Amino acid sequence: MRTLVVDHPLVAHKLTVLRNKDTDSPTFRSLADELVTLLAYEATRDVRVEPADIETPVAPTTGTRLATPRPLVVPILRAGLGMLDGMMRLLPTAEVGFLGMVRDEETLAATTYAERLPEDLSGRQCYVVDPMLATGGTLAAAIRFLVDRGADHITAVCLLAAPEGCARLEEELADLEIPVTVVTAAMDERLNERGYIVPGLGDAGDRMYGIAAG
Repeated sequence: MRTLVVDHPLVAHKLTVLRNKDTDSPTFRSLADELVTLLAYEATRDVRVEPADIETPVAPTTGTRLATPRPLVVPILRAGLGMLDGMMRLLPTAEVGFLGMVRDEETLAATTYAERLPEDLSGRQCYVVDPMLATGGTLAAAIRFLVDRGADHITAVCLLAAPEGCARLEEELADLEIPVTVVTAAMDERLNERGYIVPGLGDAGDRMYGIAAG
């Protein structure tokens, strides 16, 4: 597994405002959207392409276009929805699937409660979007779910990550024979006793939408 922490002043600036407890939900959503687009630029460096012959106003040339099958963007519900537009801004022709996962606050184990994905993902590149890579359980379960359906290249885009989550992800996915990359704006210090990232930014879903998960 490869982990890429995006080092850019605009990323650091937007993340700082997201962390601020006084940032309201509309501002949080807007900045998260902008930050995801910056992360997506790095996350898509390995997107599959193929040559394309075109005519410019001056002469014929060979350019590049996204290869088929098209990449699949998979937000993990619900907080991942707030990252979808930022990804689609860079990948407007990608398809979108949805994966609903919930973490048990006692055991910290992730379970799937809903999904809207193709049954066969053979040969597909998947971009999983989830704001927080905290304990790593949810993201590991999501990645394995996609691999079981045939996905052969997975990139996870997260606003924040914790060392414990990355370590668990690497351990639980060690048997996979496909490339897995995590792209994040920052690697924070640690997890607290509740499994939250420190210093973190709180519950991303609540801060985006202003309500607790029901």
